[in-house]
Amino acid sequence: MAEVIWTDPALDELEEIAEYIALDKPGAASSLVKTIFSTVERLELFPESGHVPPELPDSIYRELHVRPCRIFYRNEGGVALILHVMRDEKQLLRFLLDPELGS
Repeated sequence: MAEVIWTDPALDELEEIAEYIALDKPGAASSLVKTIFSTVERLELFPESGHVPPELPDSIYRELHVRPCRIFYRNEGGVALILHVMRDEKQLLRFLLDPELGS
């Protein structure tokens, strides 16, 4: 069984996404957050259940997809470390090269 640990930046990103959605649809924002936490919780039993991001084919990172979000994590030594949450429409490679452009 793996331990799931959220990094502060990942939690901050999720909060920012939820706050933006909540401006128009508070119920949808709440539902999204619950779905994301529920999906990520499954990593405790199935830490390899995510897939390698297509933009990073030889990567140690994996991702889960909960529309409209991508949740990036690394599975290492019985720990699934949640590193980054981003909206689908952001381009991952562009973000990695220049985080200011990925916004």
